Amino acid sequence: MLIVRRLFSFVAVVLILSACSSGSGGIKKGEEVVIGFYNLENLFDTIDAPDVRDEEFTPDGRKAWTQARYKAKLQHMAQVISSLSDTVGQEYPAIVGLCEVENRTVVEDLVKEKSLAGGDYQIVHQDSPDRRGIDVALIYRSDLFNPETIKAIPLMIYDAEDSSRIYTRDQLLVSGLLGNEKIHLLVNHWPSRYGGEERSRPLRKEAALLSRSIVDSLLALDEGAKVLVMGDLNDDPHNVSVKDVLRGRTRSELTGDDVYNPFARKHQAGEGTLCYRGKWNLFDQIILTQGLLGSEQGLRYEDALVYSYAHLKVPEGKYKGYPFRTYVGNRHDGGYSDHFPVSVVLKMY
Repeated sequence: MLIVRRLFSFVAVVLILSACSSGSGGIKKGEEVVIGFYNLENLFDTIDAPDVRDEEFTPDGRKAWTQARYKAKLQHMAQVISSLSDTVGQEYPAIVGLCEVENRTVVEDLVKEKSLAGGDYQIVHQDSPDRRGIDVALIYRSDLFNPETIKAIPLMIYDAEDSSRIYTRDQLLVSGLLGNEKIHLLVNHWPSRYGGEERSRPLRKEAALLSRSIVDSLLALDEGAKVLVMGDLNDDPHNVSVKDVLRGRTRSELTGDDVYNPFARKHQAGEGTLCYRGKWNLFDQIILTQGLLGSEQGLRYEDALVYSYAHLKVPEGKYKGYPFRTYVGNRHDGGYSDHFPVSVVLKMY
């Protein structure tokens, strides 16, 4: 079994600022906002970048990734993101975490698409050391959210056999004011199940330990800190990394500084964000500190949703109902992503 060791130190990466600080915009009492997360399934540009394993996503690569195909994928991704807030009657979600983006340029191209341009989205992105060149990022409406502190926190894990570093995505922490209230967003893409779930499990446990330490540091500075841990965790809500290490629990299970995972019940009910060999997994999650549950005033959690509408599904055949992907192997199907997006609704009290 692969053994990893954790070599990180995380100490007070943000300052908790007064809630009366001036923000970029207000959210009126009774109003709702949507925060989402979406795995964009290999949003690469068509350029062969040095020192990045992106050769297959070029016009001459195995996937024949052309400018026309890239443009079509951008349009699809933008359409989905813009519609995440339909449930609350808004045109655009307030904040969306992203993963599997190659660089800042592809995110810039994404937010310029017609479906998103009216949201005036700004971007938080920092290159991570992932060998495939895929990063996490955050886009936000500048009229609602004002980021104040940004930090990419590396996940330092090593192969015990040869002590080589296993390069994976950083965890992106963005703290700022949403409707003049301080929130913290931690965007993740935990190590994959490559090599098998059991063999790769220690990697995700290490990722969960890092996420948990970040949450604990924020709670140590402010016991009521409103933190959203979001991402493709490559584990389900019941797996040890999420439930036992990060301590993401259902409401009835919460004790101490446990964090609330609204997607745990959804997975128990059979919902998922991706399907493999007929089994639905719910790897994409948004998990909340308890400060977002019992607020008498300010932002409070209201609802969570797996965005699994019909146009994002394979319409017929053997894989009917699965996420409608851009590629299946090297075959271009022209769909969206192999993951459904997720979102939570926050209401101002």
